[in-house]
Amino acid sequence: MTTGLRPDAARDAALAAAEARFAGQRARVDAALRGFCDRYLAGLEPVVAEAIRYSLLGEGKRLRPILVLAAHEACGGAGDAATLAAAVEVVHAYSLVHDDLPCMDDDDMRRGRPTVHLVYGVPAATAAGLAMVPLAARAALDAAAALGLGEAARGAVVRELMRASGAGGMIGGQQLDLEGEGESLSLERLERIHSAKTGALILAAAVLGGLAAGAGAARLEALRRYGASIGLAFQIADDVLDVTATTDQLGKTAGRDLELQKSTYPALLGVAGAMARAEALVEDACGALDAVGLLTPALEHVARFTVRRRS
Repeated sequence: MTTGLRPDAARDAALAAAEARFAGQRARVDAALRGFCDRYLAGLEPVVAEAIRYSLLGEGKRLRPILVLAAHEACGGAGDAATLAAAVEVVHAYSLVHDDLPCMDDDDMRRGRPTVHLVYGVPAATAAGLAMVPLAARAALDAAAALGLGEAARGAVVRELMRASGAGGMIGGQQLDLEGEGESLSLERLERIHSAKTGALILAAAVLGGLAAGAGAARLEALRRYGASIGLAFQIADDVLDVTATTDQLGKTAGRDLELQKSTYPALLGVAGAMARAEALVEDACGALDAVGLLTPALEHVARFTVRRRS
């Protein structure tokens, strides 16, 4: 079942129902993350395993894994994609662990509690982050096999996740972000950084749900466009929240972008202009899915949540 973009009572009711399902989907993801820890952390150095467990099982929006589940369902996927969704969250959590390190953003709070390196030390946090990406790849491969995907499809799933994680995605975006500190960046350069650092994994989450469901080329391309658009919208909203929300509301230190002399969307466009850009991206994302019959209430809710969240 799909919804159009017309704002009527039926659509509003469908979005409200999708929001109510968010909590249940998050519970599925949390259970899958606990299963990941039980299955894949054995054999690691105890302090590294505990650092990974700490990073994964704390509070979090679980937006990326919920997006995997929503895309999988929209494409008519069979079976439970929660383990695949959890693998995406593992990669996201790795990025937070390394982003907070003293050599990166040097932050001391994440998701409302001390960052991993403050609790377990910099060496353990660094090693934990390094271990999380290959463990996520292994979990994604196992999850794809459990869903009954063939060899080619399993390979496509792992490639998609690793592409988003590597030099052309998150890692490359982190490097570009560090290089841009203290510089006045153009909007084009800023969007190139965040399309990699933040957007690549959100895009991959949408595509992975489609791949796991055996979606065809047209639907996968629509999911790519949707993921790219909401990935940028998410980062714009993050930049706005950094200057408009408190540390308690965010669960991390507010005002860090200004402290680190980073170029941001509010600095370039103003708060109102930045939010207008984010809303336009959400409309583009929903339009891309609507054109191929994939705009379910769940996927529309995820898109709108990226800019209407408060943390």
